[in-house]
Amino acid sequence: MHIPPHDNRNEPIVGTDHTLVPLNYFNIVKLKAGESFDYAVPGYESCVVPATGTVTVDVAGETYRDIGNRVKDVWDGEPEGVYVPTGTPARITCRSDAAEVFIGGAKFDEVKKPFAVRAHELDVVQYGSDDTKTHRKIKHILGAAYHDRVGRLLVSELFTVGAGGWSGFPSHKHDTDRLPEETRHDETYNFRFRPNYGSGLQMLQRVDNEPGDAYHVMDGSTVLIDKGYHPCCVLPGYEMYYFTILGGLSQRSLKQYFQPTHAEQLHTIPGIMDMVAKFK
Repeated sequence: MHIPPHDNRNEPIVGTDHTLVPLNYFNIVKLKAGESFDYAVPGYESCVVPATGTVTVDVAGETYRDIGNRVKDVWDGEPEGVYVPTGTPARITCRSDAAEVFIGGAKFDEVKKPFAVRAHELDVVQYGSDDTKTHRKIKHILGAAYHDRVGRLLVSELFTVGAGGWSGFPSHKHDTDRLPEETRHDETYNFRFRPNYGSGLQMLQRVDNEPGDAYHVMDGSTVLIDKGYHPCCVLPGYEMYYFTILGGLSQRSLKQYFQPTHAEQLHTIPGIMDMVAKFK
């Protein structure tokens, strides 16, 4: 499902128990200097990540100051975030002229402890190549390093490296719990492009070797991945970014199932198994 760019007025774009991705929660909050936003999501753990701007996050008696360092856009520095435990009230206060803040969540019953993830604490992996048109960088905010401190939420930022190319290829899915081959993880994306008038294509092929759907994604588009193989691409001459929320049904670690038709491509893309290993 594609949700076109729009002013959500700080209301959730993907609310709790969504019909397509019930394991996910997603909101974009826009604030001006000194403004605050209070939220709590019963039944969901979450992560506060400024797309741009700097914020203070107050949660569970802890204060995390100066979260976020990007001014112009998501390419302008490294991401930072704050983990907010399930159902716990949190306050986000803007400390810069303005801030745009992503809140990504996953369904989880237990209540853990909050913590901040600073720029130097990210899990970063770069894989693919210019030759295979698959060159990209992934910055895991809630990645493998926090496996024991988070329930079922994975939060990452994905960047194409260079202009144009594919992401999420070889095509894979994660819509069924059937270990050791695959896990059920709902997924939500929010796209950005540089320059911002760029655009791309999100494919969603639900059955191997049968026609699927394709969505024209633009700067600010949100895509919900409920089931099926889902590569995406950006037009030549543009760079693409997408904020990624993954919520697992029974575990946090993601086990992707690669599309049989294209599975041999795993051997043509440098470093792809390092990428797979980081989704823990």
